[in-house]
Amino acid sequence: MALSFYALLEAALLVLNGIAILHRERFLKKYGLGAPSHSFDGSNSVKDQIVSLIFAVQTVMRMPLIAINIVVIVFKLILG
Repeated sequence: MALSFYALLEAALLVLNGIAILHRERFLKKYGLGAPSHSFDGSNSVKDQIVSLIFAVQTVMRMPLIAINIVVIVFKLILG
């Protein structure tokens, strides 16, 4: 299997799907990633930025991911 642009897009979709289904109480709090600390002094740690990214993906990308997944499934069914 050659590495193609479609394979990269599919891998990115799988990563976004994985981030979108992370459960806050069961998984994220276990690793200390429960809630982002919103400090406005400009000194955000890497951990806070990762938590903010996870919450943003879960909030903003939920409906677009459903549509994109449907398109990819139909594409795979038609073209194999």
